[in-house]
Amino acid sequence: MDINKIRNTKNFEELLDVKYGKIGAEKRDEFEKKAQYFVISEMLKEARKESKMTQEQLAEKIGTKKSYISRLENGKCDIQLSTLYKIFEFGLGKQINLLIG
Repeated sequence: MDINKIRNTKNFEELLDVKYGKIGAEKRDEFEKKAQYFVISEMLKEARKESKMTQEQLAEKIGTKKSYISRLENGKCDIQLSTLYKIFEFGLGKQINLLIG
């Protein structure tokens, strides 16, 4: 990767283009997917802490294992949309809205 191209970027989007390729490129798509997993895992972790619950307490409340909650919070596994709703709405009492752009 050309360091001069990185130095000449003017914003984050240009940096992503230089480092991972334009939107639609395989490398960029993989980066975007991992970034989304990270965002969801951080939101889950923060919401759980805000609710003053341990991973074990949350797992018990929604009928799963602590290890699963841990893997989700660390971005180590995929999550089904139904499970995401169950965790946030039933487990943590948070409303969740889905926006598809």
